[in-house]
This record gives sequence, C-alpha cells and structure tokens, in this order.
Amino acid sequence: MNTVTRVGAFGVGITLAFGAAFGVGNAIGPVGSDPKPAHGGHGADKAPQSPPPGNAPSAPASAAPAAAEEPGGLRVSERGYTLVPSGDPLAVGVPADFRFRILGPDGKPWTRYQPAHEKDLHLIVARRDLSGFQHVHPVLGADGTWSVPLTFAAAGDYRVFADFTPAGDPAGGLTLGADVSVSGDYRATPLPAPARTAEVDGYTVTLEGDLTTSEGVLTLNVSKDGRPVTDLQPYLGAYGHLVVLRQGDLAYLHVHPEGEPGDGKTPAGPGVGFHAQAPSPGNYRLYLDFQHEGVVRTAEFTVRVGTPDPTSPTAVPTTPVAPPATGEPSDGHDH
Repeated sequence: MNTVTRVGAFGVGITLAFGAAFGVGNAIGPVGSDPKPAHGGHGADKAPQSPPPGNAPSAPASAAPAAAEEPGGLRVSERGYTLVPSGDPLAVGVPADFRFRILGPDGKPWTRYQPAHEKDLHLIVARRDLSGFQHVHPVLGADGTWSVPLTFAAAGDYRVFADFTPAGDPAGGLTLGADVSVSGDYRATPLPAPARTAEVDGYTVTLEGDLTTSEGVLTLNVSKDGRPVTDLQPYLGAYGHLVVLRQGDLAYLHVHPEGEPGDGKTPAGPGVGFHAQAPSPGNYRLYLDFQHEGVVRTAEFTVRVGTPDPTSPTAVPTTPVAPPATGEPSDGHDH
C-alpha cells in the first residue's frame, strides 16, 4: 500500500490532565455530562437491571429531555461517565498493558457493568487515518482499572473507544472515546478506495446493500476458496460483529446484527446482516469480525455515503482515497 511520509515526533502517552485524572480518580468529579439519550452502546437494546448498591448514577438519565441522537465515541465524557486512559508511554511494536478507567458520576472508578454481547466492555482501537484497527476485551481490576495487552504496529494518534453498559443505569449503553499517541516515525496510510469485496487470510467477504443516511440492512457474505462458508461460529453472541467509523472525526456507529445463533431462523452464513444508518454523508470504514475454524478475522471496507456538503457544520472532510488495492489482504488483529 502506498503511503505518504511525514516525519514527526509524537509525544508519548496522552495529556497531563488525563494522567492526573487517572492517578487521583477517587478525588475528582466528572468532567462533564451530556443530556442526550444513549446513542447505542452494545447494551442499548437490553433491559436495564435494578440499580445495585454503590456506584449508582446520581440521577436517572431517563429524566433527560429528548434530543437528536448523535454517533458514539465523540465525547470523552457523557452522562457523567468519563474515560480516563492511564497516560503510560506507548511505543511502536512493543507489547504492553494498555490501562484506563471509567469514572462514574461521583468521580470514582466505576466497577459495575452489565454484560452486552458477552462482555462487560468492548475496547475498539483505530489510528486517526482509520488503519490499525483492533477489537479487544480488557480485564477489570478490583480498583476499577481496566487493562489489556496491546501492540501498536505504527506510530501516530489513535482513538480508543470504550463501549459498555453501566449496571443500573436506565439509559443503557454508551460509547466514550479518547485520543492517545504512539511515539515514533509517523507514516500516514491513505484511506483505501471504496470496494465491495475484501480479502483476509484466504477468505473473501462481499458487501451487499448500501450504507445511507436512512436505516437499512448491510449483508456481508463470507466465502473461502470460492465456496460459501455456511458454518460460521458464534462470536460475541452473533455470527459477526460490525464496527463502523466515520472519516474525519471517527464517529462510532453502533449497528445491530440480524438474529442470533440458535434462534432457529438465523443461518450460520454465508451472509451476516446488520441494521445500520449513517448520520451524515462522508467516507466510512467498516470492520467485520467473524469467526471460522476457531479463528477470528477482520474484513475491512471503505464506503462513501452521498456527496458531503462542505458548508454543513456536520460535514466530514473527504480526503482523497487511495486507488483500489490489487490483491492486498486486510490486516488481522489480536483478540
């Protein structure tokens, strides 16, 4: 893949403010609050549990006035919950534990989560140019610190997304986002051109349907060696998991899979369907995780939604995309 080289020194870790907040989590209050309703963390469509003792929200989020829904991941703090990375230095190619906390409305580390898609929290990582995608599942420590081994393959600015459902919060799930920097020689990766087909580890995944500003269904069909795969294995409670990020601000779109394994009507491939809606015209990157023969793989697509209006305050910059790749497979990622 062609790259544009820009050499720059990236500071390690993140801002001093985040580092300080991580160290004194019990002593600070929330950074801010967003009165908007939940925009779709993994548990947004699940019934809330009764509030548990301790770590309870300071006020029912359902009392907030109705407002237009916005994509997830654009805020470091929402509804009183705040994502605070540790500020530990991050380096290229060096495996290390990535640590962070979720502070609750009382400013203390939040420790009570309702599982969604089989996990208490999903961590999504992507570089600002939409390369370097990873989808991992951290482990929660007794002190409220999440940790997960991560290896960053390239230097640059990354966005990390924490997708979770606070137990006892009637507003449901949400997705918080924060920026971190990986030091080293930065080489930008052009966004691949829009394509209907992606190759990964000998598998071919074909996209059917169009992502638009109206709700619709995207179907991703998996084949191997020219034959449809009809024995996909469940992954996170479905036959596939789809993350969609918008170029420019990396808005995080929550999508819902159609059906679930074992419901008697959802086939195990080759097609995996998802309900999705783009919040605006622009370029988007789709990441499909699917499991077959015991291995989770990721197929990646670029799609273009409409023709963005550059005068719109919500317009996303549409920087040039690279020419179509010639047989270059998508990168996998760790789980």
